[in-house]
Amino acid sequence: MILLSPFSGLFQCTKNLFLRDGSTGLRIKEIARKNAANALSVANMVMGMASIMSSLNGHHHAACWMVLIGYLLDLADGAVARLLGACSVSGAKLDDFADFTTFGIATSLLLMTSDLLDNILCVCYVLTVLFRLCFWQSGIPFMYRGLPCTYSSAILASASLLPGGNQAMMRVIAVAMILFMISQNFYPHDKVLESQTWKKAVFAGGVVMVFCSSFPPACVYYLLWSVSYILFPTSLWSSKV
Repeated sequence: MILLSPFSGLFQCTKNLFLRDGSTGLRIKEIARKNAANALSVANMVMGMASIMSSLNGHHHAACWMVLIGYLLDLADGAVARLLGACSVSGAKLDDFADFTTFGIATSLLLMTSDLLDNILCVCYVLTVLFRLCFWQSGIPFMYRGLPCTYSSAILASASLLPGGNQAMMRVIAVAMILFMISQNFYPHDKVLESQTWKKAVFAGGVVMVFCSSFPPACVYYLLWSVSYILFPTSLWSSKV
């Protein structure tokens, strides 16, 4: 028995080490599960900040595509949170901050010029997005009141990338998006990654279009996608369809 005791002690230490490693692994997996959606929200915010810096440095094409990448990330973070059962109040607040950065400030800078009226339009757009994020609750589950700022930003970024696009056209679109966002119309919650296969294919197509960003038709894809949500919100994009 005395001879076996060192081996027993070694066995016990090894067992405790494996148990500790297993517990650490489970803890890491749990942390990753709880923060996967938050990581996507942070990535969305990073895209927004990168778009802001691109706009300030005159890289308009890159700024637009950063907004569109943020658009994809925003559609994914909610789906990931629900899939992993990691929805939280802090996560929702982080998502709002990311949305305001990308779809508020970054998108408004796409409209900025040296003209005073354009700068006033930028301020109005940012305030509208802020209002939209603060008062989006409709009282009806899985419904938005007013157009989600994600889609208005995608339309503005896509239109800005179109060949032959001009500032007058952007002003008209921006005013239209502001009116849609403050409207009392109801829009369905777009669970693109939790719905029909064709919606998932549309999302996958959007990811592919990111790698084709140097080709003008790529922005048309996002434009048609976003406009279809405005024109056919219930018949196409409702999660109940």
